[in-house]
Amino acid sequence: MSKRSIELIMSAVVVAAATLTAAAPANATSAGAPLTDVRVATHFDLSAGQMPENITLLSDGTAAVTFAASRQVAQVTPRGAVRVLATLPAPADGGVGTPVLGFPLVTGIVHTSDGTVYVLYATGTADLTGLWRLRSGQAPQRIAALPATGLPNGLALDEHSEQLYITDSVLGTVWTVPVTGGTPRAWSTAPELASAGFLGANGAKVHRGALWVTNLDQGTVLRIPLRPGNRAGTPQVKASGLAGIDDFAFTGRGDEILATLNAPNTVVRIRPDGTVTTVLNATDGLQNPTSVALRGNDVYVLSAAYTTATDPNLLRARLRGHR
Repeated sequence: MSKRSIELIMSAVVVAAATLTAAAPANATSAGAPLTDVRVATHFDLSAGQMPENITLLSDGTAAVTFAASRQVAQVTPRGAVRVLATLPAPADGGVGTPVLGFPLVTGIVHTSDGTVYVLYATGTADLTGLWRLRSGQAPQRIAALPATGLPNGLALDEHSEQLYITDSVLGTVWTVPVTGGTPRAWSTAPELASAGFLGANGAKVHRGALWVTNLDQGTVLRIPLRPGNRAGTPQVKASGLAGIDDFAFTGRGDEILATLNAPNTVVRIRPDGTVTTVLNATDGLQNPTSVALRGNDVYVLSAAYTTATDPNLLRARLRGHR
C-alpha cells in the first residue's frame, strides 16, 4: 500500500476523531490498575495498511485479527509472528463511496468452535459489503449482503442459537443472521444505536442473555435483552461518558468490562455499577486502541494508529487477581 493511500485513510478519520481526543471519562482514575506484565508483543506494518481493527482468540493459542486498511485477515502466533490468511477483493471504485470513512475496511471478526472465521467488510458497494466467511483451504465467501449505505462494524456470536449480530455504525442498526448466512434481519433500530455525526453502534458481545453494544459517538455501553423468538428488548444504558468507546470484552467477573477508547487512547475498566477506571494509556504503548480480548488472565489489546500514525500494535498484559 502506498504512503499516499495511508495518508488518505488517516485523513478520513482524523478530523472526526480529533473531536473525541480530549474526551476521557470524567470519573476515570489510574489507581488500583488491575493489569500487570504490560508489554507490546507485536508491531504491525503501517506502510502495508496493517491497522488492526478487531480480534478473536482461536483455540490453538493464536489470535485472528482484521487489518482494516489492507482488507486483510491475519493470524498472530503466541510468539508474535504474523501470517495473512486472506485478502478480501477490492471494490471497483477503490471504496471511495464507503460511508463516513471513504475507504474499504474489514472490521468485526468472530469464530465458531470448528474454526470457521466470520468477518465484516464495508466498501460502499452492493457487491461486496456484508458478512464474509473464511474456511481453511477455501477462498473467502460473502454469505450475507448488507446495505452499501451502511458501515457494518461490530460482530457478535451467540453460540447457543448460532446467530450472528452485526452493528451498523452509520445506519444505527443491529442486524441478525444465522451462521449459515442468508438475508440479514434488522434486529434493533433503537435510537440509542444512532450516531451523532460520526459513528454510532460499534462493538458487540453476547453476554448473559443480552447483546451488549457500545456507541462511539454517544459514549455509552448498552445492554439489549435477547427475547424469545430472537427479538430485541429495550436497550438499557449501563455506562456513559465514554466518548470514543470502540470495542470491549468481559473480564469474567460478572458484568465487568475492559473497553478501548480510541481517540482518547486509553483502555478502561467498567464496573457493573458504571464506574470507570483507566487501566492503560499511551505510556503503555497504546496507539488508538480498537479492540480487546481475554483468555483467562491474558489480555490482548489491538491499536490501529489511525491518528497517531506511528505504531500499530498488539499489546499484551495479565489481569491481576482474575477468578
